[in-house]
Amino acid sequence: MPQSHARAVKSIDEVVERLRAVEARLAPADGVACFNRMYLRVAELTGRTAAAGSFQDRAFTEGLEAALANLYLDAVEAADAGRPVNEAWQPLFEARGDRAVRPIQFAFAGMSAHLSHDLPLALVATCIERRTTPDTPPVHADHLRAAELLEQAEAEARAVFEAQLGTPDARAAESLQHLVGSFSVARALDAAWATTQTLWHERNLRPFHDATLAAVTGGAVLAARLLVTPVLPPVEAPVEPPVDEG
Repeated sequence: MPQSHARAVKSIDEVVERLRAVEARLAPADGVACFNRMYLRVAELTGRTAAAGSFQDRAFTEGLEAALANLYLDAVEAADAGRPVNEAWQPLFEARGDRAVRPIQFAFAGMSAHLSHDLPLALVATCIERRTTPDTPPVHADHLRAAELLEQAEAEARAVFEAQLGTPDARAAESLQHLVGSFSVARALDAAWATTQTLWHERNLRPFHDATLAAVTGGAVLAARLLVTPVLPPVEAPVEPPVDEG
């Protein structure tokens, strides 16, 4: 069993380091690895953008990225240890070995949970820790800057998907394109910001907060399960070459 990483990350550099470690030990076709690659790309872009001074409040961004990454890494650790993962992440982790699900489906299912469920929680937690609010500048401005990086990674993932789609089954390919087209980083980020505002105002009203979070979690689960719906036939596993015993 892989070793668990108990130490929480605290900076973007540590996020990148940990995501690279996850990538190194997972098989490329693993559904979690497919999401991890996309997330690593976003983290690397965010790190370079932060180093260039493009975020107005770098300390807040560092804290937010760390809080957000730790929620995903907690799910990875739980799966490694044979424990249940957070409900929002269950569709990705349960389907991770299904060879009828394409890499972009895994990537977008993970990104959906990452943005629609984890991002609002991380934003609220970081605001509390930094003693600020979602409405205090430059929180939203930096959120929009980060959104540009996420949309760049999404565009790159879609370009790879289109280049690799090649299938003789035109109807199945069209169905997959419609399924993948149902996810949008921009829409997910808009919804995440609205959820953040609601959770922030309900943070001291636990029954309302918990009810909102339960609804958000349910929506995240539904979206992720739809995104990992198999459409094309399974990809054949590579055939191992015969061993030459001569």
